[in-house]
Amino acid sequence: MDKIRVVGGRPLEGTVRISGAKNASLPALCAALLTEEPVRLRNVPEVRDIRTMGRVLSALGAEVEFRVGGVVEVRARRLTS
Repeated sequence: MDKIRVVGGRPLEGTVRISGAKNASLPALCAALLTEEPVRLRNVPEVRDIRTMGRVLSALGAEVEFRVGGVVEVRARRLTS
């Protein structure tokens, strides 16, 4: 995965477009735990590994919702671990 170094001390805001690859979606799902704001990922492949990661995030206290068309929404307001 490529890295981007941000210098400047200002909050980041915006949209990042990723491909529908499982190997890109799994880290993005984990990164959704870093904010209390809802995170909506689109173009997520509907494969077993993604569902398993959703269960892991749920076990940590995140609300994970799988929607039609490869959309996953994560809300990590009340993490327990």
